[in-house]
Amino acid sequence: MIDFDTGVLADHQIRALIDAGHVQAPALDAGQIQPASLDLRLGDVAYRVRASFLPGKTRSVADRLADFTMHEVPLTGGAVLEKGCVYVVPLRESLSLPAGMTAAASAKSSIGRLDLLTRIITDQGTEFDRVPAGYDGPLYVEICPRSFSVVAQPRQMLNQIIFRNGQTRMSDADLRALHAASPIVDCDPVISDGLGFSVDLRPDSGTRVGYRAKPHTGVVDLSRLAHYDPRDYWEEVHTDSGWIILDPGAFYILVSRESIAIPPMQAAEMAPYIAMVGEFRVHYAGFFDPGFGWAAAGGTGSRGVLEVRCHEAPFVLEHGQTVGRLVYEHMSSHPQALYGQDIKSNYQGQGLKLSKHFRT
Repeated sequence: MIDFDTGVLADHQIRALIDAGHVQAPALDAGQIQPASLDLRLGDVAYRVRASFLPGKTRSVADRLADFTMHEVPLTGGAVLEKGCVYVVPLRESLSLPAGMTAAASAKSSIGRLDLLTRIITDQGTEFDRVPAGYDGPLYVEICPRSFSVVAQPRQMLNQIIFRNGQTRMSDADLRALHAASPIVDCDPVISDGLGFSVDLRPDSGTRVGYRAKPHTGVVDLSRLAHYDPRDYWEEVHTDSGWIILDPGAFYILVSRESIAIPPMQAAEMAPYIAMVGEFRVHYAGFFDPGFGWAAAGGTGSRGVLEVRCHEAPFVLEHGQTVGRLVYEHMSSHPQALYGQDIKSNYQGQGLKLSKHFRT
């Protein structure tokens, strides 16, 4: 019987979960297990559907696919998933979670930075990216390219999943104590339901503060790394005034003002700031592994990259404006490998940075 301490499961615990049959993940690929998460792999076919959906408490995803599928798209050899369309892909992994254990999913960093909306769906699901305690069944991913059409293939890893045993979230009091013992941000922390972070629109040098996705571009093949010229897909955003105007419907890559650290016995999830602060949101939640930004793992100076979409009206975004928060969680155990130190990590020590598909 699996018996873990309360917290987010670490890499060796995820392996134990797989060995015990609670995660069915045949023939794991290299690098699939991260310090506090498991990367999920695409299956062999995508279903083009009429609209995004959740199955609801009484239906399976297969039931809803029968209602909404327009056609099937084989992924073997690579297939174009077109901008503005919605696809559902069965994943190679399925779950049979122990009682009391939940799971949560998120797009991987490079996928969010492509404005590729990817969300996990479960049978009888009423929320995206959330797996209830004791869930026993398959996993699917909804894929909706927003800025760029993409080429996808089987076994590619667009999403990651974490496993939570019991209540894992750190209280604000615990977070303040953690910062006092080992700083988690390079300035006075703003702690309220997590660690607040703000946008950097006054860079130390130059005037480039971000990128904006171009509206009409070629496809991005997800298998091609350091391949594409950023100028073909992105416009640079410059300011010397400390503010920019976000255009409705536009997608931006910006960066946090704060350098962030995730100690080895913590993980974190980026959450969007409340909508009342303006007509925008940090578009994708995301996970931060233990060791991100951690000095001992080579992460000094690591910023949070912000994927921002403006909504109904143009909005002025000011330097230092709070745009989101990091929700810190306790780990169940110390990972065997830390982000950036023991594994190949693309974004350790990052500042303003596009996805790994683009040349630097």
